[in-house]
Amino acid sequence: MNLKGKKVLVVGFGKTGEALCDFLLTCKARVTVSEIRDNEDLSKRIIPWRKRGITFESGSHELKTFLGSDIIVTSPGVPPLPHFREAKTKGIQVISEIELAYRFLHGKIIGITGSNGKSTTTTLIHKILKEAGLSSKIAGNIGHPLISFVEESREDDWYVTELSSFQLEHIINFQAAISVFLNLSPDHLDWHSSFDDYFRAKTKLITAQKSDDFAVLNRDDPKIWSLSTSGNFNVFPFSRKQTLTYGCYLEKDRIILAGEKSRKLMKVTDIPLKGSHNQENVMAAAGVAHVLNIPLNSIKKSVLNFKALEHRLEKVLTLKGIEFFNDSKATNVDAAITALKSFNQKLILILGGRDKGGDFTTLKDLVRNKVKKIILIGEAAPLIRKALNKTVPMEDAGSLQGAVEQGFKAASPGDVVLLAPACTSFDMFRNFEERGHIFKHTVFALKEKISVKED
Repeated sequence: MNLKGKKVLVVGFGKTGEALCDFLLTCKARVTVSEIRDNEDLSKRIIPWRKRGITFESGSHELKTFLGSDIIVTSPGVPPLPHFREAKTKGIQVISEIELAYRFLHGKIIGITGSNGKSTTTTLIHKILKEAGLSSKIAGNIGHPLISFVEESREDDWYVTELSSFQLEHIINFQAAISVFLNLSPDHLDWHSSFDDYFRAKTKLITAQKSDDFAVLNRDDPKIWSLSTSGNFNVFPFSRKQTLTYGCYLEKDRIILAGEKSRKLMKVTDIPLKGSHNQENVMAAAGVAHVLNIPLNSIKKSVLNFKALEHRLEKVLTLKGIEFFNDSKATNVDAAITALKSFNQKLILILGGRDKGGDFTTLKDLVRNKVKKIILIGEAAPLIRKALNKTVPMEDAGSLQGAVEQGFKAASPGDVVLLAPACTSFDMFRNFEERGHIFKHTVFALKEKISVKED
């Protein structure tokens, strides 16, 4: 693909947008950026890029800019603009960053998708490959944009890539040598027109695969498993609920890898991560390793040494017998449900943020059984209050800092104060990472405050 002299429009100018611009300039393309934001930070960031010859429009997306392009490359998270449809009707290609990267990349891709658990599974697969001596890079939604690896890529590299529905929406030729589809629940319904549309975007990762490729699929999810017959690729299933003659499954308290012979990987109690969902993440990662003929010891060692990722059921500290857990990455209702299921103790639950179209009523039964009190934050607080009416006591907090203090006051020794918002963070924070950091900082500050009082 020759981009020299081509008019390429980059839509969105975050981390991925910058990486795209850097690559496109090396290809001698004529680059324009369209960014809906228009603020002081952006004005400063674009100065060096203007000097390198890039044209910018900010504050709006102008249709004439889109229609005046040869190729449009969209960053993750850019919503489905009507301009994309207009451009396609004019014969202009609209592709995602991963699609552009794929067209130039040497090496093979392991693509991981699903509604929850992608980052943990991606990181674990990367660690297993490294432990086995393979050349592995971590890319996509976690790590660096795939496009940033192109120039130094080699044929023996493996690119373990976390993939969202946003990234998969605009692929054409993109093909993973190994795909992983972890789980499926309603998510990003503020972005996709429907749950079926969301699922359709995810399926593109699987249906693009060919006869030499492998799909590691969740056998327990009927919609995901329906993809097992959608092409001529090879399938490796994993299951917590069924015994498999081929695949990875749970037998009582043990994880079993079944192939020509069945082998015990480990006891579930040996997994250093909370929650049954992490058993599935481990099984999926083990499936990828099995496909690559990685020794059992390398898989087991990597799992045993694995640390929970930040903001994912991350224990912050114990204060006066009360545990604080940061699950800021629980940005949808299903992730919050998974978090609640991971605890036996009574919970003070911090919920809220910006709604993504989730159904908060599905939390009712778990809330009644496990939660003492809910502390509400953010834009979605009224929606959540209405959905969970007459379950447990609820109170509003004007800030996350206030929610932490209110949660501590409501808790007793042996309880857990859990941040599992079931919403995005964009109403109050830049991202879920900032929300998690502020939660942790507030918890540590609370500990200091109590220590000073006791002194």
